[in-house]
Amino acid sequence: MTVVLTAAPAAEPVSVAEAKAHLRIDTDDEDALIASLITAARLTVERTLGLALITQTWSYFLDHWPPSCRIALPIAPVASVGAITVHDVDGGQTAIDANDYAADVLSVPARVMLKGAPPSVAPRAFNAFEMAFTAGHGDAAADVPQPIRHAVTLLVAHWYERREPVVLGAAAQEVPATVAGLLLPYRRVRL
Repeated sequence: MTVVLTAAPAAEPVSVAEAKAHLRIDTDDEDALIASLITAARLTVERTLGLALITQTWSYFLDHWPPSCRIALPIAPVASVGAITVHDVDGGQTAIDANDYAADVLSVPARVMLKGAPPSVAPRAFNAFEMAFTAGHGDAAADVPQPIRHAVTLLVAHWYERREPVVLGAAAQEVPATVAGLLLPYRRVRL
């Protein structure tokens, strides 16, 4: 299984202006640093929760289709499944007709199911099946749930104030408990 980002989000869940207001910064001297901290915080939250915050496009590759003919997509929330492509060992590609599979984007995780038997591929074909899908809460920061946006802002503030990776002579502080608490309702629970 391989997941590849094919189109990054066009915006961040928190703007530089919002982060600066939270940090009480009036100058533009550290805008580049704050922007990079926002991106790092978004990526951390997305990776931790298995979410896409702002609309982005991904490709999910599998070596083979499981016997159940069902696949769970690894990132949520999924807005749409764009295409399923079969890659052969000679570099050829065949698109599976949209009528030959069903996508359940309401479930978490989203699921894709072939309606018939999967096409056969060479037994040693790596990444033979590619599913292109769009995930995210929406195109704008306002589409992201407010607790997640607040957690991103708090994480930016935490990293802005603590720029060294390790504080000698003090207990190491990981992600602040407040940030973890804000993200807790969005964690996937496996039963």
